[in-house]
Amino acid sequence: MDEDGPLSRDTLRGRTGESSVAHWFLLDADRWLLAGVLSVAAFATFVGLGTVAMPLRAAMESGTPIDTAFQALVAAILTGVTLVVSINQLVLSQELGRLGDQQAWMDEAMEYRRSVEELFGSVGPPDPSQFLQALVQTSSDRAEALRDAVADSDDDQLRRRTERLVENVCRNSEEIRSQLETSTFGEFGVLRSGLNYNYSWKIYAVRRLRHEHEDSLGEDELAAFDDLIDSLTLFGPALEHFKSLYFQWELVHLTRSILYAGLPGVVAATATVLYLDQESVPGTTLGVDNLVWVVSTSATLSLVPFFLLAAYVLRIATISKRTGSLGPFILRRAERTEAIDWEQ
Repeated sequence: MDEDGPLSRDTLRGRTGESSVAHWFLLDADRWLLAGVLSVAAFATFVGLGTVAMPLRAAMESGTPIDTAFQALVAAILTGVTLVVSINQLVLSQELGRLGDQQAWMDEAMEYRRSVEELFGSVGPPDPSQFLQALVQTSSDRAEALRDAVADSDDDQLRRRTERLVENVCRNSEEIRSQLETSTFGEFGVLRSGLNYNYSWKIYAVRRLRHEHEDSLGEDELAAFDDLIDSLTLFGPALEHFKSLYFQWELVHLTRSILYAGLPGVVAATATVLYLDQESVPGTTLGVDNLVWVVSTSATLSLVPFFLLAAYVLRIATISKRTGSLGPFILRRAERTEAIDWEQ
């Protein structure tokens, strides 16, 4: 089967067509690691500029650029930390509500679980990763049941198209189950695995196949199509719910990370303003003025909170942009076609 055909755009990267480096940078990379990469790049830039392009000690002789820059950094760190904490508290405040609101939320959650457990035929697992595994396994089972239902059909084209669709659903389901087995909720791995299951396209493909061959389908075959559509439809709300919970976890992690990085950053910037002058850091190391090493280190430490903010916001914004629809709607033009080439 052609892995690049319109029925094979399953993974998030496959649907966007972006490079592996861009995908790693935006989504897969550990946020602290990405902030570290940005910090190293900033440090190297500061050292290079202070040594070659704009000798720091010579610049200090004509003014006080260090004091001005680090005073601005102190103010920016304090303002940024306060702002991030405030936004985090605003988002988390949505979890606070009256008893009636909490009861309504619980009733909706239990109603959804009852619908899913009718699909499972048993009580669904409480763990998010196991729950998603059960959903994709059920979709795979329903797809195989659909293949069996149309196996004796006189419509050769229906059998070929169904076989290709079922292979796609089962292959993608197996990939997702293997990814979820090693994922723990709260980490990006669970959400990434769910996003790699292109349920919106599958719903469209199944409904399109059902519509195009409706005249040649019997009651059992129609029921098999409906069962597969039901299992795929129930995957969407679960993924969106876990995505919302993940965003809350990420905001908590972001706030904590900003606080951890902001403290040494503001201390470094304040100490630079109060105590650093040309005479306090004489000599050179590795051919670079020690003043450049000290100022570059202090500036990099002061910027770490902003690198962390950029790293977390990049992933949250990327996920939000690429998962902006719930159900059978497909927003990205690259994933849409006027007709499915079933024979590709």
